[in-house]
Amino acid sequence: MKQEIEQLLASAVTSLVGSVLPEPPPPGTLTIERTRDPQHGDFATNAALRLAKAAGCKPRELAQKITAALPPSPLVARTDIAGAGFINFFLTPQAYGRELAVIHERGERYGCSEGESSLGRGERVLLEFVSANPTGPLHVGHGRQAAYGATLANILAAAGFNVSREYYINDAGRQVDILAVSAWMRYLEACGEALPFPENGYRGDYVRALAQKLLTAEGEALRRPAAVVLAGLPPDAPTGDKEVYIDALIARARDLIGTNAFGRVLEHALAEMLADIRDDLGRFGVTFDRWYSERTLEESGAIDRALARLERESRLYARDGATWFRATEFGDEKDRVVVRENGQKTYFASDIAYHLEKRERGFQRLIDVLGADHHGYVARVRAGLTAMGEPGDCLEVNLIQFVSLFRGGEKVPMGKREAQFVTLRQLREEVGNDACRLFYLMRSHDQPLDFDLELAKSRTNENPVYYIQYAHARVASVMKQLAARGLSFDRGEGLAGVSLLTGSHEQAVLGSLVRYPEVLEQAALNRAPHAIVHYLRELANTLHTYYNAEQFIVADSRIRNARLALVLGVQQVVRNGLTLLGVCAPESM
Repeated sequence: MKQEIEQLLASAVTSLVGSVLPEPPPPGTLTIERTRDPQHGDFATNAALRLAKAAGCKPRELAQKITAALPPSPLVARTDIAGAGFINFFLTPQAYGRELAVIHERGERYGCSEGESSLGRGERVLLEFVSANPTGPLHVGHGRQAAYGATLANILAAAGFNVSREYYINDAGRQVDILAVSAWMRYLEACGEALPFPENGYRGDYVRALAQKLLTAEGEALRRPAAVVLAGLPPDAPTGDKEVYIDALIARARDLIGTNAFGRVLEHALAEMLADIRDDLGRFGVTFDRWYSERTLEESGAIDRALARLERESRLYARDGATWFRATEFGDEKDRVVVRENGQKTYFASDIAYHLEKRERGFQRLIDVLGADHHGYVARVRAGLTAMGEPGDCLEVNLIQFVSLFRGGEKVPMGKREAQFVTLRQLREEVGNDACRLFYLMRSHDQPLDFDLELAKSRTNENPVYYIQYAHARVASVMKQLAARGLSFDRGEGLAGVSLLTGSHEQAVLGSLVRYPEVLEQAALNRAPHAIVHYLRELANTLHTYYNAEQFIVADSRIRNARLALVLGVQQVVRNGLTLLGVCAPESM
């Protein structure tokens, strides 16, 4: 309905160009907003205030001319001019009845927009999210990124964007070498060797599981005496440098078992961790169109192509044996090394090459979902894209703030490298997928999230998952009661009788119900899945309030079918919204 009111306004203003207005208004001027107070109508616009100067008249005078030029519409009962020149639109009862009919007609597609009239207009979007290093299981922070990214992809697709979902596998570089040597050290322990575990190694029980599978696959072929492994190594922390020690241990492992065998250990560990991550996300309802290996950047020559492009544009220079990118010329706080003095390309070089490659694949908009600790990432990657001739604003980075778990009012302690973290799998097993998805999405992604475990498991109205799902199940229960009485729903009579729904609760349900397409569009525009959660909670509240105030299955078939048409519309919208969130819509609870 909002879009149609905007079209009416645009038509009226266009008709005044040449006589009242010297030229068409700039884009974004003719905006329509929902009113907060029903006494001020259903929608309002400040177009007259924004165009008054160009028209050379007072805003209220221009508002009168605009309202006089509005084409007749079955949607609009009347308009009022308020304050300095706001135009308020009051909709007809038929407008709400027509929208309810659209809900029944479009079903699961209600709220979605397609084609040139949609928000997205088919724009190709590459949404990269989670992309956790495959050096350990996913923790609760990754879970929030997964829920946000998957839901945002659903919302953008519903708003008419052409969305591809991608996971970037960080399978090159030092962190996977540390994973490999950690697995090898646990393997040596399993073989009976007694030796200290490196301070900078990965310590979780999952590494012991990797080691056991490695022992099954390799036998004791990779076993080396502890004394030989440790001989001549620099001291580890706390007396030595743990970074120097782990690098020395990696070099020792390669020397003792050979590069090929070390590669097998690394590939074994990577394959196991990636399989675990895929399984975890799949069970969480999160899937990807592509799993992109960092190694392919080097293998395909993408990094060299990116650096060559920067070189052609004179954006690189040499200093202290390294190659630097002039990032400060493009808004970054400092220049960045792309090739170290030892000839090794940096992570930053991989990052800009990866984003250039995304553009080369034809994606117009690049959306990255990253952890809050990546705040410095945006400027440097945008700088790289701009320097390579790509529009910097094609990159959008949404940073996901931290998650804290609470049990019985007490914060659950979590640390990462020490393996004192709660995994996503553990959280899902405790509270269920539905609670995980919705609780992760209750707050804006740019705000820290306190996750109350006990609330998530409760079956009370204070639990938003239970409250929203119960609204869906409640309507299903009504329909079962209808059938049990030997009655059936007549949709045609119900939709024809919407004008009979004049009660305050019915009007509240109708008013809330038809806002869904607007909420969905704003959620897509603002990258804000939490807006869907808040809306569904409000809609569920209107349904529960209505249910407690009125009988739906009454003797008068016209009123009965009209009320059933209304609550079935609520059920459909609740189901559509929950589907976008990745949450089930149960028939019974």
